[in-house]
Amino acid sequence: MENVEELLRRGVKIAAPASVEIGGEVDPGRIAPGVVLHAGCRIFGAQTSIGPGCVLGREAPATVEDCQLGEKVELKGGSFSGAVFLDGAAVGSGAQVRPGTILEEGAEMAHAAGLKQTILFPFVVGGSLINFCDVLMAGGTSRKVHSEIGSSFIHFNYTPHGDKATASLVGDVPRGVMLDQAPIFLGGQGGVAGPVRIEYGTVLAAGHVLRRDVLQPGQLVVPDAPVPGVKPYGTGYRSVARVVRNCAAYIGNIAALQVWYEQVRRPLLERTPHGKACLEGARRQLAAVRKERLKRLDDVVAKIAAEDRSALGADLRAEHEKLCAGWAAARERLAGAGDVECAEKAAFLAAWAAAKGEGYLARVQALPADAKAAGTAWLQKIVDGAGSPA
Repeated sequence: MENVEELLRRGVKIAAPASVEIGGEVDPGRIAPGVVLHAGCRIFGAQTSIGPGCVLGREAPATVEDCQLGEKVELKGGSFSGAVFLDGAAVGSGAQVRPGTILEEGAEMAHAAGLKQTILFPFVVGGSLINFCDVLMAGGTSRKVHSEIGSSFIHFNYTPHGDKATASLVGDVPRGVMLDQAPIFLGGQGGVAGPVRIEYGTVLAAGHVLRRDVLQPGQLVVPDAPVPGVKPYGTGYRSVARVVRNCAAYIGNIAALQVWYEQVRRPLLERTPHGKACLEGARRQLAAVRKERLKRLDDVVAKIAAEDRSALGADLRAEHEKLCAGWAAARERLAGAGDVECAEKAAFLAAWAAAKGEGYLARVQALPADAKAAGTAWLQKIVDGAGSPA
């Protein structure tokens, strides 16, 4: 109870102190005065930081471990571990949020959401009963004009081959960070079989599973139903060119987001202790996401390298051999992708320094179109620099 009493002395609002558990490793100085901890809350982890105006456990008990929360975040019930929630993010009760997750400003999920290695840009909203792991999603310009994940939606991220080289890009980083793209709508009771890439303005009809890329903007997608029937199925890989290409694009986008946090977000986040903690948390999570995606590609290449290719057709055999032979160099390029010096970077950062507006969202949205175009071009060069092994 010692930490609970210290939080009460600091002005944290705890109506039922005997029902709240605070780990001995938690630094009370990293929990801001005015934070509300409802009955049944459990806070663990030396890296935990909770900013002003946050409310935990209003709908059900909430366990928070090594998470960083900005201002006015609401975690209404469930389990939250190794995740970052920026200002105004909210998650309903029954959630399971695991490491590698970042919910940016105003992103929301309703009840019973499962997230892991999930990155939601500002304004993205999800319904209830969702499993949305290993995805980056952007799009939308405000809370009213936002990208949407319908209720009972699943991102399928595990394959019959036993791998998870399946992360999907719903939107992208270079354009998504500018907060001026058309929203993406993923209809309820649907799904995506990763790894796919989905363009801005896409509407996926409810009740359907998307198994291919949508690379043209503004499309209504009603996928064809799979051909029914039973046929022999082998566990060996067929063509993996699209899988590897999409995974490389994902890693390039994560590299661009890492640079964005360092070069653009960092000065604003470092203004407050809780903002600085969120920055540190985002750095950790993005590095972990990148490491995980490389590991998953390593696993695929290792399995292909060990396979018996004698039964493969000439084209497929050549594809697999080329991937294996070039993987060491490709992996080094993916692992090393990062900031690039260019005229577009200089132009964007100059405009950013002169931008008006209180807070991150207002400053981004106040940028002139030419500055946004320069910023997008800079970040796209980082993505392109990662290259593709296929």
